[in-house]
Amino acid sequence: MDSAAPSREVTIPAGHLSLTGTLTIPADAMGLVLFAHGSGSSRLSPRNRQVAVALNATGLGTLLFDLLTPEEAADRARVFDIPLLAARLGHATTWIETEAPGRGLGYFGASTGAGAALWAATDHNVAAVVSRGGRPDLAGPRLDLVRAPTLLIVGSLDHQVIELNRKAMASLTCPHELAIVPDATHLFEEPGTLEHVAELAAAWFTGHLSG
Repeated sequence: MDSAAPSREVTIPAGHLSLTGTLTIPADAMGLVLFAHGSGSSRLSPRNRQVAVALNATGLGTLLFDLLTPEEAADRARVFDIPLLAARLGHATTWIETEAPGRGLGYFGASTGAGAALWAATDHNVAAVVSRGGRPDLAGPRLDLVRAPTLLIVGSLDHQVIELNRKAMASLTCPHELAIVPDATHLFEEPGTLEHVAELAAAWFTGHLSG
């Protein structure tokens, strides 16, 4: 990642097992964002890594980590087990509060990871949540309990996910916004669209984590 913000591999205790992560904390970081990747992805997701680099450039620390072990990731039932994924994000939150104390925390969730991020946000003191092409509807039973300001980012061509996000918004009682990225599909592979996502996320996190 950014040479001004050195990264290191970390091991995060999560109950009876350990999770592997990459922690990057710029000097004088105003806050730290934990990433929850989507189904079929990992801490090595190139899209999340690109967003993380952009956040690092704005003075935010990032933690990208594997929500599941390699063996668990091969089990599709676990990949979509939102309470389990949220619990793993919770373990990482508890760990980072000791490892890098005194910083505001945020969650960045992609796809199913967005559901896990919103679920976990009801159990932990986080200052903001951002969803990229996410499935906030998967946190259905917990949506009305979310207190962290939440930004939902969806591509304009990702029609089904737009509708799922709008339905989830009806249950959110926290401050929230829906941002539609023009000419973007679900994975934001079109030129400039992921950069747009990173700009939106950076503005949201810096606005809420710096207070």
